[in-house]
Amino acid sequence: MTKKVLVVDDDATIRVALRDALTSAGFDVDLAESASQALAVIAHAPPDIMVSDIRMPDVSGLELLRLLRERAPDIAVVLMTAFDDMPTVVEAMKHGAVEFLVKPLDLDDLQKTLERVLEDRESRRRMQESAAGRAENAIVGRDPQMIDIYKLVGQAASTHATVLIRGESGTGKELVARAIHAHSTWAAEPFVPVNCAALPSTLLESELFGHVRGSFTGAIGNRLGRFAIAGRGTIFLDEIGDTSLEFQTKLLRVLQDRTYQPVGSEETEHTDARVIAATHQPLEDMVTERRFREDLYYRLRVVEITIPPLRDRRGDIALLAEHMLRRASATLERPPVVLAPEALARLLEHRWPGNVRELENCLMRAVVVASGGVVRPEHLSMSSPGHPSGTPVLSLAALERVHVERVLELAGGHKGRAADLLGVSRPRLNRLIEKYGLQ
Repeated sequence: MTKKVLVVDDDATIRVALRDALTSAGFDVDLAESASQALAVIAHAPPDIMVSDIRMPDVSGLELLRLLRERAPDIAVVLMTAFDDMPTVVEAMKHGAVEFLVKPLDLDDLQKTLERVLEDRESRRRMQESAAGRAENAIVGRDPQMIDIYKLVGQAASTHATVLIRGESGTGKELVARAIHAHSTWAAEPFVPVNCAALPSTLLESELFGHVRGSFTGAIGNRLGRFAIAGRGTIFLDEIGDTSLEFQTKLLRVLQDRTYQPVGSEETEHTDARVIAATHQPLEDMVTERRFREDLYYRLRVVEITIPPLRDRRGDIALLAEHMLRRASATLERPPVVLAPEALARLLEHRWPGNVRELENCLMRAVVVASGGVVRPEHLSMSSPGHPSGTPVLSLAALERVHVERVLELAGGHKGRAADLLGVSRPRLNRLIEKYGLQ
């Protein structure tokens, strides 16, 4: 078990004192005097634990915690401050800090705290090993088209080249992007997904490039962008075809020069992150209509991977269904279920306009409502030509709501556990709860 600790504090005396004490106790210690420096250290050599002060001049420890929970969740965070006020403690624990310590620190207590955090971390790692193995093989399929995609994933993973992934909604574009990252030399670096369609142009620039205090209304402090946190990892830009021409121009500069400017800053920053973009849009038509920059189009498609719709690889449906039922049973903590032959026939008849995502939602619901450990046609919330379903057809949003509600019940209302079961961040779960009125 490694014992690598990063200490972040703008007070040099405290940094040195903690380094000496922890080194004597057998820890491998790195130091940073600011959040910016901490992120640079993390990009180069991620620690097991980060021990950070809260009140720092550039970016606060709470903001640094928020960034790490979204983008480097494997790093355990211990926060420390000289101010023992309840709102700060609540905010720290809400955003995922594993411990909150008040200065002056008792070095023996600090050592015991870090030892306990490492033991808990190792326990979680052992419990997640089998799940991690399944995630690595999350792209399922034996269709010749999928075999060709696996080859392209391997070829793309061997370089740091820009990749463009194309395919209809729900085909699994992010899974392919994650597979490229996971098999690359830079797999230990962060994988940072960004849904370009979910943010207006100005907020997208701030999200990716960061901003400085006062650069726009609401910018009450400096904020590091996702390119800064990615290091030499991967920025996944989903729905790149939905971005503005103004944003495309700035992204083009990143791809050409590997530089960018935070919003409101005159300073130029450098990035070594790989860009993987994805879209379901017909980019060639958009280029002709001057809605997408031609030079950016060519910069993005150094390597191009096109994922076929599920209706064009029906031979994979049985394999996908088996995989998804096994995963859904584990997620919902249900006994394993099997698919009745007549239910499989229904799945094979359906055209799957929502592709793999629609199939997964259909089977997730089936696991919830099936009894006796067997999924039958009446448990499938879909319809096929000539075989109208006896179950009402639910939209993907309705299925998502049912699933989130069910997982919250299984977790006893504990949001942290529910987020783990769903495979989403706490902020994402909070947004889903608010969206569907599940408070």
